[in-house]
Amino acid sequence: MPLIMGLLLFASVASILVGPMSIHVADVLWALLPGKGTVAPHIELIIQQVRLPRTLLCIAIGAILALCGAIMQGLFRNPLADPGIIGVAGGASLGAAMAIVLFSGLAVSYPLLLTLGTVPAFAFIGGVVTTWVVYQLGTDRSGTSVTVMLLAGVAIGALSGAALGLLNFYADDQALRDLSLWTMGSLAGATWPGISLAFSTLAILFWLFNRRASALNALLLGEAEAKHLGIHVQQLKRLLILLCAAGVGVAVSLSGVIGFVGLIVPHLGRMLAGPNHKTLLPLSALLGALILLISDMLARVVAAPAELPVGIITALIGAPFFIALLMKQRGRLQ
Repeated sequence: MPLIMGLLLFASVASILVGPMSIHVADVLWALLPGKGTVAPHIELIIQQVRLPRTLLCIAIGAILALCGAIMQGLFRNPLADPGIIGVAGGASLGAAMAIVLFSGLAVSYPLLLTLGTVPAFAFIGGVVTTWVVYQLGTDRSGTSVTVMLLAGVAIGALSGAALGLLNFYADDQALRDLSLWTMGSLAGATWPGISLAFSTLAILFWLFNRRASALNALLLGEAEAKHLGIHVQQLKRLLILLCAAGVGVAVSLSGVIGFVGLIVPHLGRMLAGPNHKTLLPLSALLGALILLISDMLARVVAAPAELPVGIITALIGAPFFIALLMKQRGRLQ
């Protein structure tokens, strides 16, 4: 854990250094400690208004996605479960896209109302509805079928993609530009109000999830065993699914669609520290922030001076990982 924290700190400083304009590490330190040194005004502006907000938003979004992924995988007792794979991200994306198209006229006059109001609200509603549908399709009296849940997630994802295509078709020029950039995932539009929302969401989710770490550990033994240990399984599922939908909704509304973070990170966390959620949850949060920071830096460097959407980088990293994990798990899914 201390090693991961050290790497995250190093990656945070590196993230502030990476960009079209070369900035010395000393300027970064002086800009982050006002009054301790002299930094050119334009460099200080770039650091404090562009690169630092982007780095902080990246940390918060990566941690939220990783936490939600760890909870989903523990809840369904399968490392293939993920907010994106089972359709939660697709539903949240569709809800946020609807808000962007329907309220595009507010973007000029009331940008914060759109960014911190309607888009997160619609994304949350979309995530909750999608999660409920997938959960109902995959659950019967005998329990939850991961196979059915994954197939339902694929179907929901396809429907969400079709609906997004219709929104792109009917959107005006401004909304179409916003949707095109947003659907590929980007952290370039970081704002301080958005960062406040992201870190507030992260703090609340981590506190609530951590309080239920023991219940999740009991659930790993099976639903029947967890009930015998006094766990209200259905109540726990509903609460955690609702919280995950809220977390994914906030993340999607602030950064667009960033896939595979919630799939890869918890699996790596279990490889490093085991399945105990008391250690897995904080480790997943740190690893999620670190991996998304590295992906964002790659997005800025690979096609410099142009910038790739970070969602493309996470997909390029995550898709082969998912295929390998699927092949490893295929015997259990049959």
